[in-house]
Amino acid sequence: MSDQTNDRKIEHIQAIEKDPDTDRDGRYFDTIHLTHRALPGLALEKIDTRIEFLGKSLSFPLLISSMTGGDHALIKKINRNLAEAAERTGVALAVGSQRVMFTQPSARESFDLRQYAPTTVLLGNIGAVQLNCGFSVEECQQAVDLLGADGLYLHLNPLQEAIQPEGDTDFSSLTDKIATVVNELSVPVMLKEVGSGLSPQDIESGLSAGVKWFDLAGCGGTSWSRIEHHRAVNKGDSLGIRFQDWGIPTPLALKLAEPYQNSAGFIASGGLRDGIDMVKSVILGASLCGMAAPFLKPAMESADAVVLEIERLRREFTTAMFLLGMPDVNKLFMNRALILGER
Repeated sequence: MSDQTNDRKIEHIQAIEKDPDTDRDGRYFDTIHLTHRALPGLALEKIDTRIEFLGKSLSFPLLISSMTGGDHALIKKINRNLAEAAERTGVALAVGSQRVMFTQPSARESFDLRQYAPTTVLLGNIGAVQLNCGFSVEECQQAVDLLGADGLYLHLNPLQEAIQPEGDTDFSSLTDKIATVVNELSVPVMLKEVGSGLSPQDIESGLSAGVKWFDLAGCGGTSWSRIEHHRAVNKGDSLGIRFQDWGIPTPLALKLAEPYQNSAGFIASGGLRDGIDMVKSVILGASLCGMAAPFLKPAMESADAVVLEIERLRREFTTAMFLLGMPDVNKLFMNRALILGER
């Protein structure tokens, strides 16, 4: 099991590099048209993009979403470059699944990132289904402690596990176990999908367990179903392709989550491409915006390359706010009057 868990991380990266169609490029945010202001009534340099998240200040509402972890030099390089860039630019970073650190102890180094990001927000990550496979609060706390995390993702990936040759597919009776982790862990617990979206029923289940943060992670971006297709034992197995676009598009997931805004906070990820999509997400109710795919190749190169990508997004986000006449993120948040129309 340890070799499978560890090697799978590199196999995922290889699948993404070899098959550009693992990025489904749904462009679901393109259907939303915003109201351009020719007289924005403010100065570009005065726009305030800062937000507060988990008690820390971020320069703008960007989260580098979960990617990878494991005992490979490339993976360690990727995570270190992401951490250094997140710290330098004041954005949040979530690591990939930390399950591997329990089956391959040498993989722990890839998650020992607080030394490179001493002040910014770091989020740990464990698959919720592992709570049905022997994991408990103890393992979750170890993941948090190693990273020095400010919060922990319990990720929900039933589609990925169903396609995965060695997938864990017993998702029964998880809500009570999630509640135990929420009650006993030292940091906030967040529920996160990995690319198929969270429904209102999922949010209600999470709320009943005491969860206060949800990463909706809708479809439209990286398809883990298609990635796992490349790892199929039977190469004629088309299940991963059949379900490659399965799920709730992120803009729709945000709209479905609107009734729960007074009870929880929401992160938009899945198919966001640029700062304009980030602005649209905040308008639809996202407190934070997650992206992963734009950072993978830069992270293979250097922290400087990741910083350049982050600064591109920041400039786009700020420019869109300027063209909407929005002086700060609070004025932008859930301001549906800014939506001119949808097609």
